[in-house]
Amino acid sequence: MTHGAATVVAMAAILLLAACAAPEPRRLHFGVDEAPEGKGLLWPQAPEVPRYLYAGTLTGEGNFVGANGKSEGRGSSFLRWLVGLAGEDAKPVVLQRPSSGVVDGAGRIYVSDTSRQGVFVFDALAGELNVWEFAESQRRFVAPSGVARTPDGTLFVADAELGVVARLDPKGTPLASVGRGVLKRPTGVAVDTKAARVFVADTYAHDIKVFDGAGNLLANFGRRGEGPGEFNYPTHLAYAAGELYVTDTMNNRVQVLDAATGAPRRVIGTRGLYVGNLVRPKGVAVDSEGNVYVIESYFDHLLVFDRTGRFLMGFGGVGQGSGKFYLPAGVWVDDKNRVFVADMFNGRVMVFQFLGGGADGEP
Repeated sequence: MTHGAATVVAMAAILLLAACAAPEPRRLHFGVDEAPEGKGLLWPQAPEVPRYLYAGTLTGEGNFVGANGKSEGRGSSFLRWLVGLAGEDAKPVVLQRPSSGVVDGAGRIYVSDTSRQGVFVFDALAGELNVWEFAESQRRFVAPSGVARTPDGTLFVADAELGVVARLDPKGTPLASVGRGVLKRPTGVAVDTKAARVFVADTYAHDIKVFDGAGNLLANFGRRGEGPGEFNYPTHLAYAAGELYVTDTMNNRVQVLDAATGAPRRVIGTRGLYVGNLVRPKGVAVDSEGNVYVIESYFDHLLVFDRTGRFLMGFGGVGQGSGKFYLPAGVWVDDKNRVFVADMFNGRVMVFQFLGGGADGEP
């Protein structure tokens, strides 16, 4: 036996023993301490009162660390790939082009990834990362985008290429999808759990379609145009306090509708070239204090408005550093008022903690 062959056999034996050992418990680590810019990144900066704190970045399985703080401890998949004992499937699992997401009550973070063609599940309770690849029992995701969730654990994922909103149970098993034959290009999705209704931004149809819990079409909100309640390529959605927030992307605005009737209530944002204006708005979300977050993808910014549409602040700009973005897509908020941004072309999700304060800027 050659020296090289003996080395490979020895390594395989070590890996086999490692696989038989009890797996090391892992925890979800957001990597705040690894920010190259230093700790305690705040926006806005002094002397203004800070409103947001950098709370970390999600990139993939490297976010799960063992007791020693190292991420390589999960079995030996990484080592197998490193020494060439496994194929392509053993490569480290990382985000590629994250699009949107949602967080459940247990802290699990679901992120759609259009390039990976699946939904990443960052499960802090189990200490593991999973990727759900199937939209339907015999059909994989092609272009997953908007994500929403109900309290019973059902996950709704809009797939623009499949022309459906996939429904997955709490374990990721596909259920009957919504909108087949009705939707042209679904991108955004939101749910009103009390009314058991699902809202879908049908981008190529230039409207919002409303389904019941069984997937039956109930209503269409809007049509193509520039007037109140009309849309020009709507993309992302958010539901909050009886209102539906619609990113009316090619009209350079966010429209707020009565979620029950579709009647237009107000508009957030105006076309322009200054920070606070909208050129290519995408993701939209609302926190517990009524602050509205809008992704301005063209200028790589996260913009913050109050409930009435008054611009409060923005931060970002193109780059790879913490608090910088490269063609960001979605934004969502959890019950801790953590703000998640799908930094699509940087292949990551950035997390910011809202520190509180009234919409009028007072602490």
